[in-house]
Amino acid sequence: MFTKRANEIFEEVIADYHTMDCVDATNHNPYEKGSLDHLLYEKNWVDAVQWHLEDIIRDPQIDPVEALAIKRRIDRSNQVRTDMVEYIDSYLLDKYKDIVPVADARLNTETPAWAIDRLSILALKIYHMHQEVVRDDASEEHRAACQKKLNTLLEQQVDLSAAIEELIEDIEAGRKYMKTYKQMKMYNDPALNPVLYGTGK
Repeated sequence: MFTKRANEIFEEVIADYHTMDCVDATNHNPYEKGSLDHLLYEKNWVDAVQWHLEDIIRDPQIDPVEALAIKRRIDRSNQVRTDMVEYIDSYLLDKYKDIVPVADARLNTETPAWAIDRLSILALKIYHMHQEVVRDDASEEHRAACQKKLNTLLEQQVDLSAAIEELIEDIEAGRKYMKTYKQMKMYNDPALNPVLYGTGK
C-alpha cells in the first residue's frame, strides 16, 4: 500500500532526525534519487527541520536578529516544501499518464501529494505528542491529556491513509483524474511582491 510505505518512511526520517536533533544536521537520504521513496524521505526531512525551527523561533528570549534569520529560513523552507509536493505529484502524473479517465471521471479537491503533505506533518505530530505522553517531568494530568490527543492523531492517520488509498485506487481505475496547479507564491517572487519590486531589491 502506498500510504503504508509513506508512513514507514516518515517514521524512519523522524528517527534519523532525532538521532542528531539539530536543524543543521545533514540529511543522509538512503534511497535512490528519482525514486518515490527518495522524494518521500526528502519531503519529511524538510518538514522535520521546519517543525523544530518553528519551535526555536517561539523562544521568548530569542535574539531578534536570530529570530529574523530563522523566519527567513522558514520562508525558504516553505518554498522547498511546496516544491517537494509538486515533485511528488509530477512523479505520480508520469506514473498514471497512460490511464484514460472514464467519461464521468471526477477531479479531487486536492492532489495525492498534497494529501501526503498532511500525512507527513501528521507523522511529526504523532511523534512529538508521544514524547509528551512519556515525559518524566510532566504532570499526570498533562500526560493523560496528551494521550487523548495522541489517540485522536493516530485515528486521523488511519483515516487519512485510507482516504489517500481510495484516491489512488480511483485514479488507477480512471474514476478520478489528476490535475495540478503550480503554487504561485507571490511573496517569494521579487517580480510580484510590491515590497521587493517597489524598493528595487
